[in-house]
Amino acid sequence: MNSSETEQIQKKIVRVLGIAQVLNGVGVAGTVAAGSLLVSSITKSEGLSGLAQTTSVLGAAVMALPLARLTQNGGRRRALTFGYSAGVIGAVLAIFGGSHKILFFMLLGAFMVGAASASGYQARFAAIDLATPENRSKNLSFVVWGSTIGAVTGPNLMEPSGKFAEFFGLPKLVGPYFIAASTLLLAVIVIQLFLKPDPYLTANTGADGKSKNKHETVRAALAHIREYPKALFAIAAVAIGHLAMVSIMVMTPVHMAHFDVTLRIIGFVISVHVLGMYAFSPIVGALSDKIGRVKTIQIGVAILIASALISGLANHHDSFTLGIGLFLLGLGWSFTLIAGSTLLSETVSIEMRPSTQGASDLVMNLMGAGGAAIGGVIIGLFSYAALCFATAFVVVLLGIWSFAIKE
Repeated sequence: MNSSETEQIQKKIVRVLGIAQVLNGVGVAGTVAAGSLLVSSITKSEGLSGLAQTTSVLGAAVMALPLARLTQNGGRRRALTFGYSAGVIGAVLAIFGGSHKILFFMLLGAFMVGAASASGYQARFAAIDLATPENRSKNLSFVVWGSTIGAVTGPNLMEPSGKFAEFFGLPKLVGPYFIAASTLLLAVIVIQLFLKPDPYLTANTGADGKSKNKHETVRAALAHIREYPKALFAIAAVAIGHLAMVSIMVMTPVHMAHFDVTLRIIGFVISVHVLGMYAFSPIVGALSDKIGRVKTIQIGVAILIASALISGLANHHDSFTLGIGLFLLGLGWSFTLIAGSTLLSETVSIEMRPSTQGASDLVMNLMGAGGAAIGGVIIGLFSYAALCFATAFVVVLLGIWSFAIKE
């Protein structure tokens, strides 16, 4: 296959993955608030409402390695189809659990919807299997950008989907899960019909037409990562950026609510944060291709530190300053995620990519879940400012490490 043919295939792959990412984002984003409210209504406890999101994040973490193994064995189509299909089943289970007030099925559904989130993360890696070094980050960033539409559209479908559920005599809060089941099923169809040829299998085929896949284990992948300082740093950049983003983002609404800030203002601040996460992804990707991955991560580190300091020093009622802090938080996360993911993929060998990418997503999601849990402890024992400053300290360590990495 010549370079021109590869380029045409790559453009098609990015478009298909972008469409699937939009469908995935619309489905998953709307379940975040609905899941928490459903758990609260079932348990009659606001304190347990976070179980839905925690379970979903754990689902994404647990699914990361199986999806990597499926990629190794059968390519990206098989892995993404499995993850999105698990999300469809999870949405159905959540509808059943929410309708009958059975917490086990509700949380099992949330766990499996997390699998769809894991597929969304894996899709960004599929976008660069056939990409050239000059446009890897740009291609990856377009798939990440697809999440913007889902993040904005999904929550706004809560009201109409709730009315749809009520039409069938079901609780209003299960409505978003109908949206999730529908859009994730469409994502499965899109991947099955149009993600051809499979990007990973194509990239992993030698000149003789035979696969170069060695089906490496996760243990071998981790040993491989330890041999490459850049790969280890890349995973740390993705994980620490995610830790900083989740720990501050999750605790900001709690911090604002303690001082009677309205839900509308809190929602606006979070919307601005989501805008920072996704809307500028193509620009970040292009910058990473132009100036290099490590320098882009360093810019992300600087933005994350600025975000933590601005948010930590802001008055609790100063929603404008907190909005700036949260916007920068999302933007800094975008820098570390896109550049770190690209650096990891181009550092390891092609046969090691699925396992190392799965390990990266596992660490990233575990760090996010841990960040949310530890953030709650810090804000409970000390303050929101203490959480922001502690997060900034961890990010500073990543920044210091970055100067030891040569592009």
